[in-house]
Amino acid sequence: MDDFDDPRKGERKSKDEAVDESPPSSADATSTSGSQSIEDMLLEFDQQEGLIRDRSLLDPNHIVEEDRIVGRDRQLQEVTKMLRVALGDNRPPNLFLYGPSGTGKSLITKAVCKNISKICETRDIRFGTIEVNCQDLDTLGVAVYELADRAADEAGVEVEVPKHGVATKEKWDELYRIVNENFDSAVFVLDELDMLVGRRDKQEPAFSRLLYQLSRAGANNELTAHVSVVAISNDTKMMESVGSRALSSFTPEDVHFDDYDANQLQSILRRRQDAFFENVLDEDVIPLAAAFAAQTHGDARKAIDLMRVAGELAEREGDKNVREEHVREAQDKVEKNRVLEVVRGISTQKKLCLYATAAVAAETDDESARSTTGYRVYQFLTDAIDAEQYHQETYVNKMKEMTTYSLVDFERRSHGPSSGMFLEFQFGERPETILETLREDSRIGMVSLDEVSSVVQAQIRNET
Repeated sequence: MDDFDDPRKGERKSKDEAVDESPPSSADATSTSGSQSIEDMLLEFDQQEGLIRDRSLLDPNHIVEEDRIVGRDRQLQEVTKMLRVALGDNRPPNLFLYGPSGTGKSLITKAVCKNISKICETRDIRFGTIEVNCQDLDTLGVAVYELADRAADEAGVEVEVPKHGVATKEKWDELYRIVNENFDSAVFVLDELDMLVGRRDKQEPAFSRLLYQLSRAGANNELTAHVSVVAISNDTKMMESVGSRALSSFTPEDVHFDDYDANQLQSILRRRQDAFFENVLDEDVIPLAAAFAAQTHGDARKAIDLMRVAGELAEREGDKNVREEHVREAQDKVEKNRVLEVVRGISTQKKLCLYATAAVAAETDDESARSTTGYRVYQFLTDAIDAEQYHQETYVNKMKEMTTYSLVDFERRSHGPSSGMFLEFQFGERPETILETLREDSRIGMVSLDEVSSVVQAQIRNET
């Protein structure tokens, strides 16, 4: 965000200089160019008729009523049946919910736990839902403290150990204390668990150690409350990375969530269209938002977000209806924001790998890229900016890591004996959006677009 210019910045007034501290007049509140004051703009916007009536319905993380949950009857029934034993003050089984992003995993878990909590209150059972999203947690110690903090929030108490400067065991002990003193039964919801990798010098990822400790705590009498763990992941193969000790103690029930299709996404949006005032959505708005979301793994979060952004764009423009052009503008904005959020935190090497692969996909009819071709473009990029150049195996591994962000997916392929085996990468977003975002990195932006395109086309022609 740009800073407001201060005409006095950098100037020092002498003691003899008079300082006018009288309140600004209405004329002073506007700039010399005659533009509106901030107050006038706020009041003008406040007087406009809004288009959105209930913004919570356009929040993908909002727990909606049961009749708004669409296309997930089987999963809803399975999760409910397995967690309902908490109503009898018993320990529910551990669960592993897996499938693409935005397919209802977190939504259903929250909805079921909310209803269990409501019934438990009437039965004098102290039930708690302790939920963390592991995407931004760096280490096991940070994750354990976060769980203790969320448990404390749920119980209405304070955490009695500091976040930093104490051993992880002390954080575990504090978590156990809070849960034992405040709950008869609790469900730990570990969303995007596969993102909790932890330090690379450890033999197994942090999420494996977290699962082991939580699932063993009851058997070791460290937890007297009945505790269940719901692990949620976009990575269908996450359990393959769980250590044997953790796997034998965690032993979850699996619940698979597949993609929503365009019709299901339309139904989801229609059950939330009362977020808007009547007759403000043009007829083609919901089908178009659903179609855009269906193109990227049937992501309901994206469909709902598109509706929200489209509505906000229409409001800011002072329009009386949300139209198709608002959805298309929202699609561009949401894509760029999501890609920017992902690529902002990744290393330069990952950016180069991703840029090279996206550059290839942008030139192919089906927006796919062979790993062999992507690597040769990656070699060109590293030479162009004089960066360290990894071997092809490392390039492939870096691209595989990008699948955890739902930016790319891949399949192992062979186009005949002469071509050998290779990975074919498919992008969840438009490759052009990824390229445009990555070029904001000054080193990548130094390389000519035309030159990259020329190299890509030459490499594609050489594919066998």
